[in-house]
This record gives sequence, structure tokens and C-alpha cells, in this order.
Amino acid sequence: MKKRKFLRVGLMVWLLAGMLGMPVNSLYVQAADIIATVEGTVLAKTTSELMFLSTSDGEMQVKLDKNTDTSECKVLLPEKKIRVALTHGSDGYLHAAKLMNSAQAADVKVDSSSTATVTGTLSSQTKGDLLYVKTPQGDMQIKLDSTTDMSGCTVLVAGQVYTIVCARGTDAYMHAVRITGGALAAAAASWVTPAPTDPDNAPKPTMTIAGKVKKGTTDGILELSTNEGDLKFFIDYSTDTRQGMMLLPDLQVAVAYYKASDSNYHATCIVGVKSNVTTATIQNSGTVSVTGTVGKKSNEELLYLDTPQGEMQIKLDAVNKVSGCKVLLEGKKITVTCAGGSDAYLHAIEITAG
Repeated sequence: MKKRKFLRVGLMVWLLAGMLGMPVNSLYVQAADIIATVEGTVLAKTTSELMFLSTSDGEMQVKLDKNTDTSECKVLLPEKKIRVALTHGSDGYLHAAKLMNSAQAADVKVDSSSTATVTGTLSSQTKGDLLYVKTPQGDMQIKLDSTTDMSGCTVLVAGQVYTIVCARGTDAYMHAVRITGGALAAAAASWVTPAPTDPDNAPKPTMTIAGKVKKGTTDGILELSTNEGDLKFFIDYSTDTRQGMMLLPDLQVAVAYYKASDSNYHATCIVGVKSNVTTATIQNSGTVSVTGTVGKKSNEELLYLDTPQGEMQIKLDAVNKVSGCKVLLEGKKITVTCAGGSDAYLHAIEITAG
């Protein structure tokens, strides 16, 4: 009761200061001072930038930013009970200084000696500690534990693409051992060079969404079918496509984007579904170059290249340079420099348009 009273008083004082034209810093020594800690349940409309929290005092909107401490709680899924240390911001929003777990569920024994890796989109069906993951092979249910390693992602929210290492538990469920990914986190990866020019000064995304690539996508515009309807995203010179180059119809991707002054959506980064890097040994000492067009069965892991000699299958796990194009579309002519691998596949080292 005292906490709720303190929260109300703190907010009233802050709003009054704004009305009188007083600087916020005159009331608090530091902008990051915690004004209250609240407990509530995460609502389904939460994103990686704005959390909607159901509390005993009603619904709250809390901003998540780069200063939010998520070391103790990275899960922002519907019906998840959490505690949030609050600060106020000059933008009129409450901001989360720190996220903390409420009561932890009892752990079960997990056989981590035998694991499987899946990549997919976290479904909005996900609730509490049960993840619903949509993968190219079908939907999966994976339990989330207090011991799950989530150091490879900022927060866990529905609609983003993640790679999950999982193992079987004594409760017959697959349990998440390690989770990496999320559209914003994956944008920092650099499996393809060069990176976008001056990425630190590129427009910052305000939203993320996942969906399937639609027919009609071009080098400059990504057309995406999502739960929110069909959307279009401009692909700019600064768009980071290093984790999502393959834009063929029905392939699943996640997009971080913003609304520009031209009233259109512009993509800041695109992330496709891709499994872990291969363990195959690649013989870089001997390479071969082949020219062909991108086949319709291609995905982020395997390029089907149509050549005059027939169809070739080339793995995309060792690409270190792409020249002359931001994305790969069905029928696009490319030249691929390949090297042999110990798994009997050719592996692409470099891709050049034309």
C-alpha cells in the first residue's frame, strides 16, 4: 500500500513540475533515480521498446531502453509476472530501470548432454514459461527455465526470431538451454561484410515485426505478410541485411523498422531464419566460381543455384563478402565463389551480383 501511495505522489509531483515549467532535474539528483518498484503481469501487446503491465492499480506503459537492466529478467511474455523498478523520462513516459522476476517455478531435470537447435518466430500464443515457436518444420512448445542462458538476446518478446538450443526434461517437455537472437540483437552480427555505412548514425528502429515475404518484393521494397496485415518496407542503403539477404516468397523474416518523414516504413535491419553455424571444415585453399540464378527453393541456409549445367546446392554459412546487392531474389543472377567442406557440400565464400 505504501509503495502505491509513493508511486502516486511521485508521479503527481513530477507532473506538477512539468506544468509549472520546473526542470525535472531540480526534483531528483539523477535522471535514473528510482521512484517506485511495481509488480504486475506482462500483457500481450508488449514490444521490445514498450512494456504494457497489468498491475493492481491498472494498466501501465513502461519504456524499455538501452539503460534498462535486464540481467535478472529477460522474459517479457504474456502472463509473465515481474517486478519493475521505475524511473521517469523527459518524454512523459515511465522508464524501466531494472526488470526482476517474481516467484520462480520449480525446475525439473534436463538432459543437457543431448541437445537440438531450432530457429523460429516466437508466437503470440506464448504464455508464462511455455514458449510457442513457429519453425519451418512446424510449431514447437518449449519450456523456459530460470537457468536458461539468455545472454545472447536483450529481451524475449513475441513476434521476433530466435535460435533456441533445447533438451528434453523429465516432464517430457523440451526445455530451452540457451536462447539467442531477436531482430535488434541480430543486427549487430557481422557474418557478411561490408557493414552499412556509419551504422551508429543510421535511423534507429522504433518497432519490430515478423512475417512471411510476399511475391512482389524487389531490391528496394520488402513486402511482408504479417498478423497485422500486409506491410511494405523500403530497403535503403543503410539497411542491415547481413542476417536476412534471402527474400523469396513465403520465407519468414523479422524486420526492425521506423516510420520516416515520407510516411513510409523503412527497414533498419532484416533477419531471416537460420540455424547455428556448421561444424564442417571448409577447405579455403581451393575455390571455384560459378554463375547462375537464385532458385525458388533457396533459404538463408542453402542457396539453390540454377546454372546451365543444372541445379547446385551451396551452403551459406561461411559467406564473408557480398558485392553489388543488398538482397537475393528469385531469378537474380549472381556469381558465387565456393570452397569444399568436410560435409561434402560446397560452401559460399563470396557472392557478387551479375
